[in-house]
Amino acid sequence: MRTKLCIILFLIFGIGDSIAQGNRSVSGTIKDSRGVPVIGVNILLEGTHRGATSDFDGNYVISNLEANATYTLVISAVGFKTVREEVTMSGNVVKDVVLQEDLLSLDEIVVTGASNPRSKLESSVAITTMGVKEMEQKAPQSTADLLQSIPGFVVESSGGEVGNNLFARGIPSAGAYEFVQIQEDGLPVFEDGALQFGNADNWYRLDETVNRMEAIRGGSASVFATNAPGGIINFISKTGQNELRGRAKMTVGDYGLFRTDLNIGGAMIEDKLFFNIGGFYRVDQGIRNPGFEANKGGQMKFNLTYKFDKGYARINYKKLNDRNLFLLPIPLRGDSSGKPKEFEGFDANYGTLASRNFSRLRVPQIGGGFFERDLEDGVNPNVDAVGGEFKYNVSDVVSVKNTFRNTVIDLNYNAIFSTGGPNTQADFATGTTQFPLTDAANAEYRYVDNGELLSPNALVMRADHWSIDKNMSNFANNLAFSFDFKNINITLGYYYSNWKSNQYWNWSNYIVDVSDNPRLVNLVDASTGVSRTYNGVERITWLERDAQTKGKLNALYVDTEINFSENLTANFGLRYDDDAYSGYRDNARFFSTDLGLLDNNTADDALTVVDGNPYTYWTYDVKELSYTTALNYKFNDKTAIYGRYSHGFRSPIEEAYYDNASNLNTLEITEVDQSELGFKYSTSNIGIFANLFYMSMDNIAFADILADGTSENKFADVNNVGLELEANAKYGAFSIDTNITVQKPEYDGFAGTNADGSTFDFDGNSARRIPKIYFTIRPQIEVIKNLGLYTQLSYFGKKYQDEANTTELPAFNVFNAGAYYKVDNLRFGLDASNLFNEIGLTEGNPRGTTNANDDVFLARPILGRAYRLSVALDF
Repeated sequence: MRTKLCIILFLIFGIGDSIAQGNRSVSGTIKDSRGVPVIGVNILLEGTHRGATSDFDGNYVISNLEANATYTLVISAVGFKTVREEVTMSGNVVKDVVLQEDLLSLDEIVVTGASNPRSKLESSVAITTMGVKEMEQKAPQSTADLLQSIPGFVVESSGGEVGNNLFARGIPSAGAYEFVQIQEDGLPVFEDGALQFGNADNWYRLDETVNRMEAIRGGSASVFATNAPGGIINFISKTGQNELRGRAKMTVGDYGLFRTDLNIGGAMIEDKLFFNIGGFYRVDQGIRNPGFEANKGGQMKFNLTYKFDKGYARINYKKLNDRNLFLLPIPLRGDSSGKPKEFEGFDANYGTLASRNFSRLRVPQIGGGFFERDLEDGVNPNVDAVGGEFKYNVSDVVSVKNTFRNTVIDLNYNAIFSTGGPNTQADFATGTTQFPLTDAANAEYRYVDNGELLSPNALVMRADHWSIDKNMSNFANNLAFSFDFKNINITLGYYYSNWKSNQYWNWSNYIVDVSDNPRLVNLVDASTGVSRTYNGVERITWLERDAQTKGKLNALYVDTEINFSENLTANFGLRYDDDAYSGYRDNARFFSTDLGLLDNNTADDALTVVDGNPYTYWTYDVKELSYTTALNYKFNDKTAIYGRYSHGFRSPIEEAYYDNASNLNTLEITEVDQSELGFKYSTSNIGIFANLFYMSMDNIAFADILADGTSENKFADVNNVGLELEANAKYGAFSIDTNITVQKPEYDGFAGTNADGSTFDFDGNSARRIPKIYFTIRPQIEVIKNLGLYTQLSYFGKKYQDEANTTELPAFNVFNAGAYYKVDNLRFGLDASNLFNEIGLTEGNPRGTTNANDDVFLARPILGRAYRLSVALDF
């Protein structure tokens, strides 16, 4: 009886709903100005959640519309101007639409760094956006590689897929993502993107689940994110639509790459319940091949969205388990021209110190047992992230939105760090840090694997196996109330984040020969028979660290948009942070303990030991106000200008807390003040987005880990003035994109005393690792319909590795090229990176350079030439 009643009720309500909606439809075809159908265009009935998406032929249809009702169609797609069309349902309506190009997507609505989403033309921030098509055309090899396309961001992507560095608007740092925040759907992938060995790109991978990327520089970033005065990079996920749509993609490369991507999204209940699921799996040998699988793993993402009359609710989940080879500086030579050259026996484009010949580390420990790690695990993050999003329109004036995410990360980190340059066998034996030989003639070097003597001319060097375990967690929640009055929009928000990072380090160092695919070497004092190595390990556990850092963030913020007229808009924002940091650090006894297990061997005579020593516990509170104000004036639908001033900050980084735990009074927050003036112009043929900026930065921290395990631990003020330019032009089948940054970051009053008592004065020097000019030019042409070719030239001006400006990293160019061909819903792509095998240096060796010859040095070059072939199927 109950079952029959349910069926009857379902039929009654189903029929009633059908009668109420009627049976009218609106359909049509969406094309661009050249008559080519546009796939993936969103067609929405304004004021509702109902709509459609254009298919492979540009066709769309929205059914079950009320007879004689009038609707407004909002037709939008990334890269095109938004169109509004009014239709009256006197019958079935056919509405074809021709979209006009919007080269810089100035008509696109952006949500990052804004409480009241506006088009880029009407917003008063420096923002770069990329949709699915643009990201695919860039053919990035990693997340960092994609970010190189953003002016104002200096990106070092030479570390591989992960562990890369980003410097925003000339703000120098020890690396990582110290002054920007990488977000996923509006919340950080992890609250602090600059933890030691916890770079934000360790937790994020690009795949087919990404719908678009929005990146703002400076501007309102300090109001909408803590510790991010340099900017916010927000990757926004696909969330499904009424039509079941998907993409399957396979990519192969000449470095053993095999990658599969899949994404599917659709409706479980039309106009109500939507899903999207996708991810990737990838394995490759690495462009710099270590002799084992350099990168292996994948990711899965899922979200479910329910839309109701006054809002929506969404849940999402991400699982990432990936292994990545991290690349460090390698030996190189210089010449009189200053250009880097290959070191004999070491390929500058493809060589690496990481090697299968010493992938297994197994060394005895205090208290018994062994410390064991596998280099083949590489940088291995295991990430679980669960989140949700809820928005509800309380009335026509008031709405509330809440987003949250809980992230748990288990990171096992293994990499080979180069901590000293190539040496002759004699120099290494008598100059080694621990237990040097008194007479180089007594040094006997043999390969560990077969016991053969090294050639007398072979060079040797130190290579460290750095192993770090990090157990991390982060819960973040953002609650915002928006009040939309006639000409004023006010948002009041409360942000809460609670995060923790527990870390344990255990580092040992090897002796290896200087070559591609190096081998372990044993060193024995032939006069005494005493060995300086244990299976190639010169110093067992020369550094041990056990530490914790925790953060609890409470931030209140208000953002106000005022429309003085149809053309003039003002923005005011405030954020007050009441943040508490705490943790502990070990007080390890450096080189203090003789393990006593190895006879006639010094490798275990000077361990660094944590056990038995007390811990230092510390707390540090940050109470800071960030603020911004801006005006935007829109001359017409093509042109606008804006001006903005902002003040933000960055709390001390994790390493600074560790180094100064016994006296945190020496620490100060970094304060960043920015003034900027922007100009925006866009037609269907040309687009220009230019930003002139000035920055004043106080108390920038430098905390590189040096060869002896200590930190640089210096602080400096920096000023920078610069110009950022994005420009696009399109004429028929030909287009050209470019972005240029010109700047002059310099130290201001940077002088003091080094740890050894010597003094330094770097006032007026160029900020390290920041070039004064860099740009990308990318021309593209469609040779015939659906067959396109592109080239890309990237130029990076000279820069300095050190604050003293004594180590210059010369300017270099990088050429990329590729082609694509489309057949219906198939896309074939061929992409080549670093086509001419340029030896471009992104980083010298921050851990010091002990060299055999003056012209030998350690540095990290960009990756060598690589080819990738992909095929994608849209369905």
